[in-house]
Amino acid sequence: MLFFLSMISCLSSLEQDRPGNRPNFVIVLMDDLGYGDVGPFGAMKQKTPCLDRMAREGMRLTSFYAAPVCSVSRAQLLTGCYGARVSVPGVFFPAGPQGLNPAETTIAEHLKPLGYSTACVGKWHLGDQPEFLPTRQGFDQYFGIPYSNDMQKAAKSDGRKVVPLLRGGKVVELMDEEAQATLVERYTSEAVGFIRENKNRPFFLYLAHNAVHTPIHPGKAFRGKSGNGRFGDWVEESDWSVGRVLDTLRETGLERNTLVFFTSDNGPWLVKKSDGGSAGPLRGGKGGTFEGGMRVPTIAWWPGTIGAGRTVDTVSGTIDLLPTLVHLGGGVVPAKPKIDGRDLSGVLTGKTEEPPRDAHYFFAGYSLQAVRQGSWKLAITPQNEGMGNGQPGDTLQNPRLYNLTADQREKENLASNHPDVVKKLSALAETMAAEIGGPAPSGRRPPGSVAEPKSLYPLAEANNQADPAKILALKPGQSLPGSGSPQVAMKSFTVSLELETKDRDGVVVAQGGVMSGYAIHLRAGRVVFAVRHANDQIRELEGPVLPGKSRVEARLGADGEMSLKVNGGDPVKTKTRGPLTRQPSEGLSVGFDSDQPVAKYSNKQVLSGAIRGLQVEYR
Repeated sequence: MLFFLSMISCLSSLEQDRPGNRPNFVIVLMDDLGYGDVGPFGAMKQKTPCLDRMAREGMRLTSFYAAPVCSVSRAQLLTGCYGARVSVPGVFFPAGPQGLNPAETTIAEHLKPLGYSTACVGKWHLGDQPEFLPTRQGFDQYFGIPYSNDMQKAAKSDGRKVVPLLRGGKVVELMDEEAQATLVERYTSEAVGFIRENKNRPFFLYLAHNAVHTPIHPGKAFRGKSGNGRFGDWVEESDWSVGRVLDTLRETGLERNTLVFFTSDNGPWLVKKSDGGSAGPLRGGKGGTFEGGMRVPTIAWWPGTIGAGRTVDTVSGTIDLLPTLVHLGGGVVPAKPKIDGRDLSGVLTGKTEEPPRDAHYFFAGYSLQAVRQGSWKLAITPQNEGMGNGQPGDTLQNPRLYNLTADQREKENLASNHPDVVKKLSALAETMAAEIGGPAPSGRRPPGSVAEPKSLYPLAEANNQADPAKILALKPGQSLPGSGSPQVAMKSFTVSLELETKDRDGVVVAQGGVMSGYAIHLRAGRVVFAVRHANDQIRELEGPVLPGKSRVEARLGADGEMSLKVNGGDPVKTKTRGPLTRQPSEGLSVGFDSDQPVAKYSNKQVLSGAIRGLQVEYR
């Protein structure tokens, strides 16, 4: 009898271990969808019936965090690490030399040895060189645009501004903006086909929509339907897409064996206004570390395993998805290399509401700006309201302590009332900053890098010469468009000018914005040369106090050497990480900066006085 029972036990164990009985996983990742943009999180302007049903049948996670910008968020989701740990601090651009290091192990690479079929559909944005594409990072299939839908370049074939659509590692189509109206439908069809093809084996589907990132292009069937413009139309089409995926799981009988996560890569791009969405009750948006920039609408659905209609406010995030899925899939995450995420399955199944980690950290680039534990959030540096809003940031004293249960808008600083909490969270922040933040971290791993990056498709010849006469004629308050400004990407350049002003603060000249650029500005009477390589990666070189009239020369070398010389004196020098790898999309401005400033300035008024003899030489 004991032998018979033992045999039954062994057979039962074998049955559970068969790959076909392992749960399937689907992650639907939206782009720039804000906390207040869908019905389950309070949206009123557009209807999301499929997500409403998903929330009724599943769980809302109301304190779930991504990252301030898209490439970082995608790296965190797929590796279980903060972007700073894996050297993904900002946004990758087409034909750039860096991407997610192929040595990092993604969710797909963990699941494949466990018998999973894997597919990535949609936006990748972790490097567009062959070494960085999804099929090199554990995905059997890839179909999508390898970066944001606004990163269009003029094609050599016909001059149209396009983005490439890839299947596997090959470009199968060059999509102009009109063609982008088919993206949600085509991605959805690809996702549904993958589910049907793999219904008899475990699978991992990563469906990463380009929607609702600008430019906004809803499909024809959804245009004008939402009552909230084209943004609301695209949200409603995205809701339809989620519904098609869930319906396909029901039709194939897989719904009780499939965990589906719906979430977003960051908060809404507020500067885009009606095209930018809403953070609902939260402060800030995309590009910032206030709640609205990083806390994203998230729903988990797994009928029969996740209790219907549940809401949990447990602090968690995209970094927790890798250990959760690997555990549920029957695998084990190795102790090394270190990851930051922790298994969230106990929260999903209702066994606990305790956070999987001791704290959550808010990075902007390599700058650790805040830490949350429970209801408490401690901000240790200035924070801005979001990318491109033209604001210098929160100028209140540091540190600032918020009780997020009572104050979602992060307005009331309680630091002086709770010094014990400040001390505790400051110690956590100091430890994490030393490990993966700042200039000399102990636990940061290298990025992926290629020596000679190339465009995925032939580009039209660009006019690489800005008109020196037009630059020379610029007066304070005037600017050139991005297309007519100096083409300084991957080049050394020198900016020289004569300055006569009584102002002690203000912008002298600037080209670029929050992702790439340079500026010469005044701070307390001193001249400052600033170079920005990515969001919150600014290197500044400070010169002497200027007399009323001065000759200024600033240079960035191809090796990353910065130099600043005033009135022919000895230059001051420092090093940054290299030349600008991305051509600044914002134009050249004189006496002010654009609404997406390169650096942080205390005076945003147009500089008074005169700027003469302006030259920008580059090669």
